[in-house]
Amino acid sequence: MAVTKDDNQYLDIEERVNKIFSPERGSMQFCPVKDILGHFADKWSIFTILALGKREKVRFNELKEMVEGISQRMLTVTLRSLEENGIVARKMYQEIPPRVEYWLTPLGRSLLEKILELANWSSTNMDAIVAARKQFAKKQ
Repeated sequence: MAVTKDDNQYLDIEERVNKIFSPERGSMQFCPVKDILGHFADKWSIFTILALGKREKVRFNELKEMVEGISQRMLTVTLRSLEENGIVARKMYQEIPPRVEYWLTPLGRSLLEKILELANWSSTNMDAIVAARKQFAKKQ
């Protein structure tokens, strides 16, 4: 049986996915890839990274306005997580009132590029996704 180009592409994707979740990386509970993706794959992290990509440096309240619907607490938690993982940097100025600025690190900018690719994919496939949702709703 001959292997087609499509078969090879599927095998390549399957191999890449299996490599991420291989036993060599430890159990799924302690998988570093799963842990890292868990810090960046939620909607607030993605929207925060996108908002930070709009400007070189942003103050907290400006950022809160840029990320529609996020609460002050959730933005604080998100920024701390992104800072902990080296995606965001911050500087606090000793002023009254205190001023804090946030920006993407080089690592954060590289992640922004991947998020923009995902956003572009979403935009390109929006009609197909909306059609699939309508089709799914009809089944319910």
